[in-house]
Amino acid sequence: MFKRKIEVDPQLVRELSRLLEENNLTEIEVQRGDQRVRVSRGGGAAHHASGPAALTPIATKGAIAPVTDAAKHPGAITSPMVGTAYRSPEPGAKPFIEEGAQVKEGQTLLIIEAMKTMNAIPATRAGTVTRVLVEDGQPVEFGEPLFIIE
Repeated sequence: MFKRKIEVDPQLVRELSRLLEENNLTEIEVQRGDQRVRVSRGGGAAHHASGPAALTPIATKGAIAPVTDAAKHPGAITSPMVGTAYRSPEPGAKPFIEEGAQVKEGQTLLIIEAMKTMNAIPATRAGTVTRVLVEDGQPVEFGEPLFIIE
């Protein structure tokens, strides 16, 4: 596979390295458009490549459980699309919901921006939000768990 060198934002590499260290990971990879950055420990150097690749989920500080466990939960609300999740209607505003909140079926939980379109994501069931699995501005994948409602 041909890899071309592209200038990498040093701040991005530092941030990925920090996440790697804080979460005791051996490798972390992110993709923005057709460009991918991977940082790994143990002799592997950071590199930047272009071309299609799967986005590797990134563990974030304060994450309650791995994404795979949450996806199997019967109360999981999952992302219906790929995009960027926003927990509030506008920057600086109060989030639509917080952990511990009672929600009604159809109530907006967050917005996912996909292809410059804002899509309100409703609760598919009534109950109590027991876990919030996304942060404001976080990229999300199709099927990725966003909330647990019990």
